Amino acid sequence: MEIFFLVLMCLPLVLLVLFFSTFFTVGQQSMVIIERFGRFNRIARAGLNFKLPFIESKAGTVSLRIRQLDVRAETKTKDNVFVNVIVSIQYFIIPERVYDAFYKLVDPTQQINSYVFDVVRARVPKITLDNLFENKDEIAFAVKAELNETMVNFGFEILNSLVTDIEPDTKVKTAMNEINAAERLKVAATEKGEADKIMKVKAAEAEAEAKALQGKGIADQRKAIIDGLKDSVGDFQKNIAGSTAQEVMNLVLLTQYFDTLKDIGSNSNTILVPHGPGAVEDIATQLRNAMITADAVDRANSRFSKN
Repeated sequence: MEIFFLVLMCLPLVLLVLFFSTFFTVGQQSMVIIERFGRFNRIARAGLNFKLPFIESKAGTVSLRIRQLDVRAETKTKDNVFVNVIVSIQYFIIPERVYDAFYKLVDPTQQINSYVFDVVRARVPKITLDNLFENKDEIAFAVKAELNETMVNFGFEILNSLVTDIEPDTKVKTAMNEINAAERLKVAATEKGEADKIMKVKAAEAEAEAKALQGKGIADQRKAIIDGLKDSVGDFQKNIAGSTAQEVMNLVLLTQYFDTLKDIGSNSNTILVPHGPGAVEDIATQLRNAMITADAVDRANSRFSKN
C-alpha cells in the first residue's frame, strides 16, 4: 500500500519529465538535429516540436543567420614587404544543406581560415605593395570565388568577402608616410616658387608700366613747359617792341629762379648759401653754348655722312 501511494506521488513528476523530454521549441532562424539512438533521424524547424523520450535526442542546434569571420593572413608582396591582410568573410548555412554543414565539418571556421590563407598567399606575392592597395578588390573577389566553390559542398555559402585592411610593417609604413610627406613638400615648394615668380613678374610689369607712365608724364610736362615758354616769348615780343627772344628767355629764367627760391624757402630745413641773380645769366649762357655746340656737331656729322 505504501508503495502504491509512493508511485502515485511520483507520477506527476514523471509525467512532467516526460512532457519536457517530449516537447521542445526551436528558435527563429535555427534548426535542431534529431538523432535516434545516435543516428540522424530528422531536422526540427522553428516552432514547437516533439521527440520520443529516451529514444530520440537533440544532437545540436544549427543557426541559419549570417556570420562573419575575420581572417588575418601574413604574407609578403612582390617587392619583399611583409604585410598582414585582413579579410572579412560573411557566410551562412544553406537551409537545404544543414545535414552536410553539421556532419561533414568538425570546425568550419578553421576550414575557411585555411582557404583564405591559401588564396592570399598565392596572389599577394605577385603584386607590389603600392598596387596591393589598388587591387584589394580583386583579391577579395578571388577569395570569395574559390572559397564558395569549396564550401558549398559542405553546406556553406559565402555571401561576401572583403579585404578590410592591409597592414605593412611599422617601419615600412613610416617610410611610406615620409615619402608621401616629401612629395607633398615638393609640390608645395613648386607651387610657392610659381607664386613668387608670378608676383615678381607682375611687380616688374607694374614697375615698367609705372616708369613708362612716368616718362610720358615727364615728356608731357616738358612739352607743356616748352609750349608755355614759346607762348610767353611770343606774347612778350608782341607787347613790348624792340625786345629780343634772348631777353625774354632771361626774364623767364629769372622768374623761374625766384619761384624756385620761394619753394625752397618754404622748407624750414633748407640752408641757402650766398648767391646772386647773375647765376641765371650764367645758366642761360651755358644752355646757349650747349645748343650751339650740338648744332655744330650735327652739321659736321651730316657732311661726314655725305662724303
